[in-house]
Amino acid sequence: MSRTPKNMTPIGVSGLERYGPYIYEEFLPELRWPQAGKIYKEMADNDPVIGAVLYLAEMLIRGTQWSVEAASDRPEDEEAATFLLECMNDMEMSWDNTVCEILSMLVYGFSFHEIVYKVRKGPNEHNPKYKSKYSDGRIGWRKIPIRSQSSLYQWEFDDETNEVVAFLQQAAPDWKLRRIPLSKGALFLTKSNRENPEGRSLLRNAYRPWFFKKHFEEIEGIGIERDLAGFPVLHAPETLDLWNTEDPNMVQLRAQAEEIVASVRRDSNEGILLPYGWELKLLSSPSSRSIDISATIDRYDNRIAITMLSDIILIGEKSGSFALADTKQSLLAGSLQAQVENIADEFNAHVVPMLFAVNAFPGITEFPKIVPSQIQTPSLQEVSLVLRSMGLNIAGDQKLQNYLRHILSMPKLDNETFNNVYLPQAYSDKDKHSQVSTADGTRDLADSSEQMLQQPNMAYTGVGGI
Repeated sequence: MSRTPKNMTPIGVSGLERYGPYIYEEFLPELRWPQAGKIYKEMADNDPVIGAVLYLAEMLIRGTQWSVEAASDRPEDEEAATFLLECMNDMEMSWDNTVCEILSMLVYGFSFHEIVYKVRKGPNEHNPKYKSKYSDGRIGWRKIPIRSQSSLYQWEFDDETNEVVAFLQQAAPDWKLRRIPLSKGALFLTKSNRENPEGRSLLRNAYRPWFFKKHFEEIEGIGIERDLAGFPVLHAPETLDLWNTEDPNMVQLRAQAEEIVASVRRDSNEGILLPYGWELKLLSSPSSRSIDISATIDRYDNRIAITMLSDIILIGEKSGSFALADTKQSLLAGSLQAQVENIADEFNAHVVPMLFAVNAFPGITEFPKIVPSQIQTPSLQEVSLVLRSMGLNIAGDQKLQNYLRHILSMPKLDNETFNNVYLPQAYSDKDKHSQVSTADGTRDLADSSEQMLQQPNMAYTGVGGI
């Protein structure tokens, strides 16, 4: 009996709180779009701690090496992988800068990019629709530009499936309403929750400490200024009744007096001219406070960094010891690695299949994948311990050698050099050390490689090197 369901249409919904094209997942009105964009921009551009964290994240991610992994060793799959790598390096904006723009999702929670294609007709073409490093006539990426989060007008949803289908923007200079289907773009999210296309900003949990810190800094600045200038007191002549609200002259005079008191500043133009009978005094401040506002601001700085797993930047500033640096660095690198993998997943799930849908690659097993490297690489000491414990002959392993060269910031080993120099060395080392010493006797290396990795009491007599 067939178990195939008769109806493939889902019954339930994700529960996303929206009314028409507008989303109300956020319970604070000021952090709902489009108001949220202004708040997050101020936080990112105006706060030194948040700015330092975002800069650190960007620099760490920019150091990531992006490569392409073929679906198999078949020539068709290798050709498809080569084509994808060509497209990544043949755009008007470099791949690293494209990823850098995608990272704006860390601030706003999402980043929408329109995919623009071109026909590859060679480097001599003047029209950007056809200019390319290659002249094979295939369709590649011309650019994958961002569509600013601040230009978001509203989302368009499918009423039947409740899925977002288009990004509607209204932006300078003409402020025209433009509809960009999601099928023509890529939507990158920091976090997917109930199919919310707006994601969740990494600054969301930092908003409350940032809000208090901002106001306390303003209060601190006002307090310092008043401590330096003194507390101004203006005495009017006894014959003037400044509180007489029925006399318009007294009302105007009182307003002028209040303006004089409020405008007292210590600068190069300080000074005031008063008529006879008026007297201005500056009461000195004891400059003592029952609350240490500086410590309060430091506390909020630490909370902001903690919410972004980046309090490592405050080590040495009364917020942790250097002994925790490695642990905190690992937490930060792990969180950023997840975001890098998130970007790669969006490319591999939607952008890459769309590219191959407009190009003919018959016989490929699957689509090739864009793969990022690790943000935090192991230390040389850790690598050497692993190689020693496993007894690996790295002279015959080109991929492993290139990985070690990447850690050492050495140039990549090309196929010709590997085949002519290192591969003969690998066979030479195998002949020299064709035996391994074990607790129960001596065996051939070729027959004992698997047992050697499984038995801790084995000792390999020789290891090939770079």
